Amino acid sequence: MTKLWQKGYSVNAQVERYEAAQNSALDVRLIRHDVWGSLAHVAMLKRIGVLSEEEHQALHQALCSILELEATHEFTVLPSDEDVHTSVENFLVTAAGPAGKKVHTARSRNDQVLLDLRLYGKEELLTVSTKLFALCSALLEFAEAYKDIPMPGYTHMQRAMLSSFGLWSASFAEALLDDEQLLSAAYALNDQSPLGSAAGYGVPLPIDRQFVADTLGFSRVQNNVIYVQNSRGKVEAAIVQALTQIMLDLSKLAQDTLLFSTVEYGFFQIPQELCTGSSIMPQKRNLDIMELVRARTQTMLALQQQILGITSGLPSGYNMDYQETKRPFMEALDLVQDSLDICTLVISNIKVNRERAIAACSFELFAADRAYELAQTTGMPFRDTYRIVGAEVTALLDRHKTLPVESQEQLVERLKARSHLGGAGNLGLEQAQQRLQEKQSVWKMRSSTFKAAIKDLIGPYHVRLTEEEEE
Repeated sequence: MTKLWQKGYSVNAQVERYEAAQNSALDVRLIRHDVWGSLAHVAMLKRIGVLSEEEHQALHQALCSILELEATHEFTVLPSDEDVHTSVENFLVTAAGPAGKKVHTARSRNDQVLLDLRLYGKEELLTVSTKLFALCSALLEFAEAYKDIPMPGYTHMQRAMLSSFGLWSASFAEALLDDEQLLSAAYALNDQSPLGSAAGYGVPLPIDRQFVADTLGFSRVQNNVIYVQNSRGKVEAAIVQALTQIMLDLSKLAQDTLLFSTVEYGFFQIPQELCTGSSIMPQKRNLDIMELVRARTQTMLALQQQILGITSGLPSGYNMDYQETKRPFMEALDLVQDSLDICTLVISNIKVNRERAIAACSFELFAADRAYELAQTTGMPFRDTYRIVGAEVTALLDRHKTLPVESQEQLVERLKARSHLGGAGNLGLEQAQQRLQEKQSVWKMRSSTFKAAIKDLIGPYHVRLTEEEEE
């Protein structure tokens, strides 16, 4: 297979395998994105007079043919191609003749791969946002359903103060809505067109970088051509850092769910179909999927560090090191989407064991309540009532006496007393729902803008290809 850089000699086979085997396998994911970028690029070349109308039409049809073939997995990237750019260009030379040899005018594989990854990143982040919002919705529905079911709140892994399942679930919904802000910032950073920077120093031609950016649905051109190349890995790292924050919250959600579903706690009832078993212990129902969510958070942290480590200290301009950021970037996007789906599945199917939760709300949870009541009724300083109540509770605990439990009605009244903003008696679920809807609207607009640009780019005869993507 002809290499784009080939100058009359063959590279050592061992060198080729080391450089290209992994990269070509990953680039199968970028076929559509490389074609989209090429469609915009050849439209720009026609605009500035490098391509004739006939050449442009031939290239446009050939590129859309690749999309058709890719949709049925008939177009692929081989190790001998090195990368998707070579595979696409060789196809164009065969399909469109001499016009195919003009397609690389005014661009380098360096800005091509950047463009492909930006388009890939945009598409994937749109999917991540959809899955994140689905989990937020499930958590808020759970919070609404169980807002009046009390449970102990814990500090230092010990019973501390009264909480509720609504308060617990809504906390994760709000955490993920904060994570969306980081995701949105990463999307904005990624939403810059790098094409036209070539190998990092531009080209001596009157190319129209803004036209390409607009055609592909980018919000702006990434201006400085050296910085374009230096941003390889930086943008990917910013995205993965946002994904890491999501995974950190999912890790805590997973740990709580695992803990609260143990026999010792018994707060959650998990459907058997979500659990696996043991090869030796017939009774076991293991919520392995949440253990994997917890573990894969560490994987995400490693992927983030891998990208940051690879890009640290590199000199300005393109370096082959950047190629090594592609795999962790793609793997991170896969990992977070799978984890969001799993957590949504679990939260949508678990049930709360009211009796066990109420039974766990024993006397010591209300020690702080008692201290506040004494301070209000007697006028004593809180620090003094704290010590009085502390002595009372300590005496009971030290004698190992059975501690009294209140009824659900009494506990709900205690929950309602926490009426301040964000307390168990004032969860603010309506505000969280409104915040969720506003964020969904923003991402829906981003998705519509991007998909409309790609549909216009492909043309009316090939809209079916983008419609299939939406299904």
